[in-house]
Amino acid sequence: MSAPRTARARVRAQLTAEIADVARAHLATDGAAALSLRAVARELGMASSAVYRYFPSRDDLLTTLIVDAYDALGAAAERAEAAVPREDLRGRLHAACDAARDWALAHPHEYSLLYGSPVPGYAAPETTIGPAARVGTLVVAIITDGLASGVLTPLPGVADMLEPRVLADLGLTDDPVRAALTVTAWSGLFGAIGWELHGHTHNIVRDHAAWFRSVVDTHADALGLPRL
Repeated sequence: MSAPRTARARVRAQLTAEIADVARAHLATDGAAALSLRAVARELGMASSAVYRYFPSRDDLLTTLIVDAYDALGAAAERAEAAVPREDLRGRLHAACDAARDWALAHPHEYSLLYGSPVPGYAAPETTIGPAARVGTLVVAIITDGLASGVLTPLPGVADMLEPRVLADLGLTDDPVRAALTVTAWSGLFGAIGWELHGHTHNIVRDHAAWFRSVVDTHADALGLPRL
């Protein structure tokens, strides 16, 4: 059991959370590129020097917002996927993807921070890599569970699009074709969410939920996930 936090630590955690909350609101009104620590401090009634004690730079604040958003998105997908029976591989994929879409529609500005235009001058540190991979890792887990159970067998053919270390990281060294299809599905599903979120499918798609389901099914078919 961890030791109880001191009063000072609790106050710091609360102020850190308040600063991040105000910064999220600024994403909606000003956009990530215009995020300003001084503006956040002004809204909180704090001196800008005080805010810098919590976030030394704008980039530190952006990194916190990005990690928090990736973790929230990943947690939503993981909760939904965990509720589906393990043998229902396609159902697990649908649950994870639907939860990711629902989260994006409920948090459009945070989703745009993750998958929209890069913020000029910002370079994401390595601390964002793990959180960013949570949904992709979930998709890979569905595939590897299918292979381990024998429901899926390695797809024939050779695929040399991915780096060898990526195949190892995915746990799909012996199934490079499906590994490439998994990366395609990962990028395609987030692309479909982004297109809807940014209005590119409006006046084209009548039922976005049904359309997204068909997108997921297209990738599930390519991956060989059975229909129960």
